[in-house]
Amino acid sequence: MAGFSLYCFINPRILFTLPSESPLFVLGSDKCSPATRRRSRKTRGFVVTYAHSNPKIINPKKKSRYGQTLSPYDSDEDEALDDESDEEDDDWLLNDDFAEVTEYEKKKPKSQKQTIAKKGVKKGIVKNWEKHEESETDEDDLDIGISRNVSSEKKKERESWRLDGRGKVSSRKYVEKLYPRLSEEIDIDPKWVPLLDYLSTFGLKESHFVQMYERHMPSLQINVLSAQERLDYLLSVGVKHRDIKRMLLRQPQILQYTVENNLKAHISFLMGLGIPNSKIGQIVAATPSLFSYSVENSLRPTIRYLIEEVGIKETDVGKVVQLSPQILVQRLDITWNTRYMFLSKELGAPRDSVVKMVKKHPQLLHYSIDDGFLPRINFLRSIGMCNSDILKVLTSLTQVLSLSLEDNLKPKYMYLVNELNNEVHILTKYPMYLSLSLDQRIRPRHRFLVELKKVRKGPFPLSSLVPNDESFCQQWAGTSVDTYLAFRQRLLLKEFANKYDKRV
Repeated sequence: MAGFSLYCFINPRILFTLPSESPLFVLGSDKCSPATRRRSRKTRGFVVTYAHSNPKIINPKKKSRYGQTLSPYDSDEDEALDDESDEEDDDWLLNDDFAEVTEYEKKKPKSQKQTIAKKGVKKGIVKNWEKHEESETDEDDLDIGISRNVSSEKKKERESWRLDGRGKVSSRKYVEKLYPRLSEEIDIDPKWVPLLDYLSTFGLKESHFVQMYERHMPSLQINVLSAQERLDYLLSVGVKHRDIKRMLLRQPQILQYTVENNLKAHISFLMGLGIPNSKIGQIVAATPSLFSYSVENSLRPTIRYLIEEVGIKETDVGKVVQLSPQILVQRLDITWNTRYMFLSKELGAPRDSVVKMVKKHPQLLHYSIDDGFLPRINFLRSIGMCNSDILKVLTSLTQVLSLSLEDNLKPKYMYLVNELNNEVHILTKYPMYLSLSLDQRIRPRHRFLVELKKVRKGPFPLSSLVPNDESFCQQWAGTSVDTYLAFRQRLLLKEFANKYDKRV
């Protein structure tokens, strides 16, 4: 084998001269061409890639990020360490709620494409990164240039790549094909697509994503694995699959609430009120905004106010929350005081009566005084009821304040007086008459007893409207339930036909 000469310079870049038939390497330099690299693999003999005759080139006391001392000389274990670091670096994408896919792209002729795949498997989802374009520089240039061009490459990355739910990287044009309408409304970040694909399984459409974006844009930046973990937890506590869509449209921030620090704490709070597990999902679905309120600084003070200021018994608090979960996110000091003062002044209602109203129908704390309370109180006055009678009705059947005047209260009053031959004062004894369905309960039972000639002359007994169908047939009609139900069905069809003829 031909000899070779070695030239050492003070400059850190060290030049080795090899035999004439061997390629020339400038070691430590970034200028080794791909052609030279390919020829070097075929050459037999002694080949040096990085040799440092001066140990001071690398600080002997310097340690790697893994705590190992860096040797100033080459090691056969470098490649193995690099492989390990690649696998460890993958975890950051899976653990970060706002993880971004790090890609580096440079221009390269289309004939020279290279695929770089990083292995990262978690919960059955495989993430692959695929490069479509590369630089004209060789592999060493790419390795060395990465640390210098991270910031500029991230900008290019946002314009070029996405990670979809099937583990493939696609361009923005492909994203526009997936969500054309959404792309017209907003500028979609390709990294949002895995989350959009997942949320689509709950029935959300492109128009819904626009609503979520307008209400709270960061909710679409959540890592899909984190979103799945949070929604899976809500499903596990009783939230129905069909309710997820409505919850996200009302409170898209739910996707950002962590399970351990937020969701579990709020669910535990609800259970502490004595609410059964079977009702937790309904409460959460009805009031998803409660997760945005602090348990200690907001929710618990609200419960204390219900007990100490309003006068609800501690044993009844859970029932009140079940009837109206929205009460947890209200300013009770304002809503309670204004409505209590109004009822006290308008009807002379004592505090105990108003507390009973809140216990039976806590929704009254949501009703508007001008549009809810006053019109219905004035209607009851207009049909001949005094304030004391109105107070009796409201204390027994507080939901009267939520019934429609035109579609409910007025038609029932007219039927009470004209068809059932009753006086208005009977409502103080049977206030529940106002809550019964005119088409499904009041009219069918009245007509059925009239047809059977079971009704005496005079006022129709409202007590016949109270029991269920089986008891009504046994005690009042003396027929089978099927006979009554068949009659009611014929009556409903007849009434429907009459209404249709009037419209035509």
